[in-house]
Amino acid sequence: MDKTEIIEKLIEEKNLNVRSAAIKADIPYTTLRSMLKRGIDNSSVGNVIKLCKALDITIDELERMSTQDDISTIAAHHDGDDFTEEELEEIKNFKEFIKSRRNQ
Repeated sequence: MDKTEIIEKLIEEKNLNVRSAAIKADIPYTTLRSMLKRGIDNSSVGNVIKLCKALDITIDELERMSTQDDISTIAAHHDGDDFTEEELEEIKNFKEFIKSRRNQ
């Protein structure tokens, strides 16, 4: 998953929309909308930092999430819920099931 998709997912998981996420990050709505359209990697570092802080993650966490194919990274940020190892395994299995349906 790329950084932009991760940011969009985190915004959704926190029950925010683009406008409310922009307000929380203290950046203009049009700037955030542009960041999501152009891609987070094409955005200013300052705005990415503000957005990450608003979503309660660090830049390093965003980078790790974008380079891992591990559902536990995103699951760990889901509304502050803690998942057991068994639940994380179920999530991983469900993710693989969803991916397998793409080719049908």
